[in-house]
Amino acid sequence: MTGSVLERLRGIAVDDRIGVLKKAADRDSLEEWKRSGVAFAASSENMENVYYTALHKLPDCIVPMDGGGLVLHEGGVYLGSWLESTGTISAERLSRFMPEVAGATFRLFADQQRQDGLMPYKVTPAGPAYRQIQMVTPLARSVWNYYLENGRDKSFLSAMYQAMSRFDRWLHMHRNTRGTGCVEAFCTFDTGHDLSPRFWHSPDTPHLEDAAQFNPDSPLLPFLAPDLTANVYCQRLYLSKMAEELGGSGDEWRARAAASSHSLFSHCYDEEDEFFYDRDRGDRFVRVQSDVLLRVLACEVGDGAFFASALRRYLLNTSKFFAKYPFTSIAMDDPRFDPFSSYNTWGGSSNFLSLIRAPHAFEQHGRYVELTWVILPILAACSRMTRFGQTLSPWTGEEGYTESYSPAILCLLDYMERLCGIMPVAGDELWFTGLLPYDMDHGREPVHETGYRRTVDGAVFELITTRERSVIYRNEEEYMTFPFGVRVVLDRSGQLLRLIGMSVRRIEGNLCYEGQTLPFTIKGNEQLAYTDGKFVSISDIGVVLPEYR
Repeated sequence: MTGSVLERLRGIAVDDRIGVLKKAADRDSLEEWKRSGVAFAASSENMENVYYTALHKLPDCIVPMDGGGLVLHEGGVYLGSWLESTGTISAERLSRFMPEVAGATFRLFADQQRQDGLMPYKVTPAGPAYRQIQMVTPLARSVWNYYLENGRDKSFLSAMYQAMSRFDRWLHMHRNTRGTGCVEAFCTFDTGHDLSPRFWHSPDTPHLEDAAQFNPDSPLLPFLAPDLTANVYCQRLYLSKMAEELGGSGDEWRARAAASSHSLFSHCYDEEDEFFYDRDRGDRFVRVQSDVLLRVLACEVGDGAFFASALRRYLLNTSKFFAKYPFTSIAMDDPRFDPFSSYNTWGGSSNFLSLIRAPHAFEQHGRYVELTWVILPILAACSRMTRFGQTLSPWTGEEGYTESYSPAILCLLDYMERLCGIMPVAGDELWFTGLLPYDMDHGREPVHETGYRRTVDGAVFELITTRERSVIYRNEEEYMTFPFGVRVVLDRSGQLLRLIGMSVRRIEGNLCYEGQTLPFTIKGNEQLAYTDGKFVSISDIGVVLPEYR
């Protein structure tokens, strides 16, 4: 079987698998994808076909901008690029495959910044729009990761740094009306939480469609918003890195980040519930448990113990957010929870934006195994997708609202690479993960074997995974073998750095590398560094199991 999948992987012509292109610019998109060398093969014809269906639909979301090259659009009914998603997490995910498009998408928001510092919340063919702020993923973190992984262009970094610094000043001047240091939400769309009970009885847009105003007659607004405050906290951490990279000091940014963290916990954190809530105009918690928690955690708030507690009580709790197809946008035990996914809603259904934002929260704290429990059911749901909608039913995994939605397409590409592919990380590491999609849905075709290819600095790497073992090839020669259930971390030149246990069970076996047979035993989430010809445990945090109540 290994030989057959390997042969099919090497025989794949991406042009043929994508099929007929729909517009002239799609040829440039396809050529950039091909430069990544990425291809996927599987023993399951269905899973392989879904992968290339996603790739066929991706150019629907990539469009030319006047004088700015190709940029990513949100897709479906969303004709443009949104700061909360397209211009941050989606562009960051795309950058592993199409860095030129991703870079142009980041620059779009700096280029269209208003003179007073406000960034557009979206840029469409009609031009930039400034009605609301609509922030979720920190732009600075996405830009920093792009910078590390794509040549460290300091002119790009400097331009983005200056723009984000100006935006930080605008937020401080206009979104701190209560003087708490928290960033305030003036409307539903400031956080992109359409139809969420979090914002019931608040307007969708700011007062008079001015991002600097809230309705003065609202009994609820402005909210002290934990997700917006956490966004700025994380922004400032990464602005400190940028300042130092550009030859300056990061001390002031770190001090501002610390102040944001203090405001977040002082005003928006309930110690009894161990949850983050908005505070309304009357200084009361808005007690709606929503995906705000995941958003805050993805902004690097809290330490490893804090995250583990959130996993137990909320994220991996089947009464809260850990549905059959996670993560719900409202806790399932909230009477306001609405599971329907046939419309644009954050009232309960699982959303692909939450799913592509989630990995950073988990991996920041070494929770690799727990993340696979999210990836596996979502890939099972993706295997049935034909439209690539925005939402999923948390009960059935059926795709919901709209189609050709870029976060859904990118989620499939990203999750497949994290599970059984070759993933560049932080500019100097490559992750080779020996897992497989699992038959989570009754009657679906199981995947017994996958093949994945990626070109890195001119070298062609291939990864073939079965239920027993994984084999890495380098320039079509066998390079390394290791047991199923393990992630191998190499540097970009192919030198072994460490292993990560990717299963809840203990794995014993051998890694064959450079003529050596290296025995090892590894537990879930444990990390073994390769030092002086042997493995040494450098982290062993255990695994947090799902909860029911």
